Amino acid sequence: MRTTLKKDIRKEVKEYIDHADDRMVKIIHAMLEADQDQDWWDEISDEEKSSIDRGLRQLEQGKGIPHEEVVKKYPKWFKK
Repeated sequence: MRTTLKKDIRKEVKEYIDHADDRMVKIIHAMLEADQDQDWWDEISDEEKSSIDRGLRQLEQGKGIPHEEVVKKYPKWFKK
């Protein structure tokens, strides 16, 4: 990422936090704490990573099934 872009983003984030309400500050804080945790990607096997990458490539090639179609086909999986 370009240095100028990083500086712009940092400035914008700082300004946003300075004007955020308590609820939003708590959300941002939770995001920062979650970022400190181990990334799940580092915890999964190479086989799982390969499978995910293969699925993403298939989606990029238009081979995926839209979420709406899956929900219609398997409604019991999506009940609350």
